[in-house]
Amino acid sequence: MATADDLKFQEFDDAANLLAANPDATTISIDEPVEIPKNQHSRLQEPGREEDDELLGTDDSDKTELLAGQKKSAPFWTFEYYQTFFDVDTYQVLDRIKGSVFPVPGKNFVRLYIRSNPDLYGPFWICATLVFTIAVSGNLSNFFIHLGKPTYHYVPEFRKVSIAATTIYAYAWLVPLALWGFLMWRNSKVMNIVSYSFLEIVCVYGYSLFIYIPTAVLWIIPQKVVRWVLVVFSLCLSGSVLVMTFWPAVRDDNRRIAVATVATILLLHALLAVGCLAYFFDAPELDIPAPIIPVHNSTNKAVLEQQ
Repeated sequence: MATADDLKFQEFDDAANLLAANPDATTISIDEPVEIPKNQHSRLQEPGREEDDELLGTDDSDKTELLAGQKKSAPFWTFEYYQTFFDVDTYQVLDRIKGSVFPVPGKNFVRLYIRSNPDLYGPFWICATLVFTIAVSGNLSNFFIHLGKPTYHYVPEFRKVSIAATTIYAYAWLVPLALWGFLMWRNSKVMNIVSYSFLEIVCVYGYSLFIYIPTAVLWIIPQKVVRWVLVVFSLCLSGSVLVMTFWPAVRDDNRRIAVATVATILLLHALLAVGCLAYFFDAPELDIPAPIIPVHNSTNKAVLEQQ
């Protein structure tokens, strides 16, 4: 049976005395942190590895997606489910706007900005701002073009707001929906295709439309050459974001299908810009003549009264 002295804490001998008694013993100090060998650390940060991770994804990105899915586990009919789509701060929104206006060559917009926390806050307000900017700028452009003409009377066209809203929101939702369905279908045919969620595609399209907000303001300038130069410039910026995002998703597919997909994305994006410019700014406006007020002939009236 153990005595009271056996249960007391005992001080161990110094490591030097232990090594003297047993030279083959190994000692470990818990005070010293374990250092990673330099060659192993260099292998973990090979040049170009981050580029591949952004385009192809890594285990860390998969864990991030899994955690994101766990956050959105609430039923879709509850308010908490949709609240997660707007859980984003101002710095993230501004960072994504900068990424859409100044795209970095070779960088995937989804991997770089969106995948950690896709949101609907930025795309919703960008589309809303673009709708009112196009409608107001279109009315101002029409006013400045006909300013000074005696036969022209300015009448605000409020119907342009509803037309712009239908066009912008339909493009920002229906085109990503069609693209998401197409990528899902091709993903079942080709296993190496990079997959994007519907929310990520909507987020990319929403932020890619931000460049058209300052462009629509500058469309007030009554010079067609300036307007078309602005269209081409903004189309190149926003189109490059879409190409660098969706080309990695289809590049492993059949070459013709991949090129046709990217060409269709750019064509629809160009039709939106050209259509808005042609309808809201370059549409011919008919001058409304001044109303003619009939003048009664008092002489004839007096003659009729005498008769």
